[in-house]
Amino acid sequence: MFKAVIFDLDGTLLNTIDDLADAGNYALREQGFPTHPVEKYKYFVGNGIPKLIERIVPKGSGNETIEKTHSIFSAYYEAHMRDKTAPYAGITEMLDRLAEKGIKLGVVTNKAHKFAKEIVESYFGSRFDKVFGERTGFPKKPDPINVNKMIEEWGLDKSEVLYAGDSNVDMETAKNAGVKSCGVLWGFRTKEELVESGAVYLAADSEEFYGIVTENTLQRTV
Repeated sequence: MFKAVIFDLDGTLLNTIDDLADAGNYALREQGFPTHPVEKYKYFVGNGIPKLIERIVPKGSGNETIEKTHSIFSAYYEAHMRDKTAPYAGITEMLDRLAEKGIKLGVVTNKAHKFAKEIVESYFGSRFDKVFGERTGFPKKPDPINVNKMIEEWGLDKSEVLYAGDSNVDMETAKNAGVKSCGVLWGFRTKEELVESGAVYLAADSEEFYGIVTENTLQRTV
């Protein structure tokens, strides 16, 4: 049994895609730019808000446009990030079951730290021991610095920690940190992407994920 699980946030714990797409498209409309379908945002997200903005603005946009779009996006998202966002099915109950077994719970995300802390507390209360979002001076995932820092603060061995996420960025983060990974199949990306990027385990739903954490036997991919 693993002693701790570190989760990605968007596409793993919470389905945030509609609110992210709404904020992005609002910022684009405000400037008279073309918008994007929600499905495209599943591939725009994952590397932090600055990279998301670079991906949604028209090609060839300069720094001024990128900065203005970022500002409009951030203000809108802060006001509307709970409009459509919700935990994936069974997630909250699964977290409670893991906590009852004494398993430590953390979040490492490329979402801005301010937004990450606020939204995690809003939907999950105090269930998570630690939440690390994107912060100045700390490189984004797939750099493992925040995963390593969290493990160090817990005083655990890396063999005791599982990292869970829905994208290649997450699987690469786990690999770079030297911990086992679990790709969740309910998120924004595909099973093929998760397998190709080195997922050690795959979970189709929260019940399978719980089994992987507590029994370390289900749905192993390699």
